[in-house]
Amino acid sequence: MPKFLSELAVDYIEHLEVERGRSQKTAENYHLYLMRLMEFAGDIEVSRINTELVRKWRLWLNRYRNEAGEKLSLITQNYHLIALRGFLTYCSRRNIPTLAPQQIELPKVSRRQVGFLQPEEVSRLFQAIDTSSPAGLRDRAILELLFASGLRISELVGLNREHVNTKRREFMVRGKGKKDRPVFISQEAADWLEKYLSHRQDSLPALFVSLNGKHKIDNSGNYKRLGARSIQRLISRYATLAGITKRVSPHTLRHSYATDLLMNGADLRSVQSLLGHSNIATTQIYTHLTDSHLKEVYERFHGKAIKQ
Repeated sequence: MPKFLSELAVDYIEHLEVERGRSQKTAENYHLYLMRLMEFAGDIEVSRINTELVRKWRLWLNRYRNEAGEKLSLITQNYHLIALRGFLTYCSRRNIPTLAPQQIELPKVSRRQVGFLQPEEVSRLFQAIDTSSPAGLRDRAILELLFASGLRISELVGLNREHVNTKRREFMVRGKGKKDRPVFISQEAADWLEKYLSHRQDSLPALFVSLNGKHKIDNSGNYKRLGARSIQRLISRYATLAGITKRVSPHTLRHSYATDLLMNGADLRSVQSLLGHSNIATTQIYTHLTDSHLKEVYERFHGKAIKQ
């Protein structure tokens, strides 16, 4: 009985969520990528997927434009191929005839540049926040927590008040792949969290909630939780107020956290664990940022025992 792409794609996405423990966001992205294959090739039998079809699809992706007329980046194009390779692996394990997954080759992508803030820029960013209002206290607590913990934005918005222990200054968070890891925060971040929470007059579980006039706090449910886009906008606004010209996002603070650790002597394996990276290669994107220390290390330690 022939197996068609649309049916098996749904089965694969369910497999990712239920059996592989991938996040709903990852599953949604993979579904989008496979639907783009169907947009190109139609709802074909998976047995018809071959190297020539993949070659033509790659060309199609390279020429693809979204509704805003924007091209797909090379990294995004790679994600499409990674999704297809995972799908073909799934088919292979179910003994469904199709292209061997190892025949999908990924183009080389140049190492991405990591944007981070210098310590004085972080200080300026914090000082740009007017903490005389409840919203200002909340925003300062958000930025302090992001920089102190290296949390992903998805991890931060999912936090509830009960999750964070400001006395012990540590808690557990569930990151990508539903893996738990310990998170530690500075005393300063803990202090700002306590200041913010002391002004909360609701019993909503969410750690960070909307405080604007359109969304007054009540106890009717979880919909008042502050979202990732709202946090992105407020960080961009404070970066502008601080006179920081580079693009600043929640992930910029995560990069700044990792860079600060490495600059101050943390080893790469420890930083990998603190960031929740499953692969050390992901953490190695930060190593070139610490190259400025190499000359200092050389001058301090090389050739000291040699008599002139």
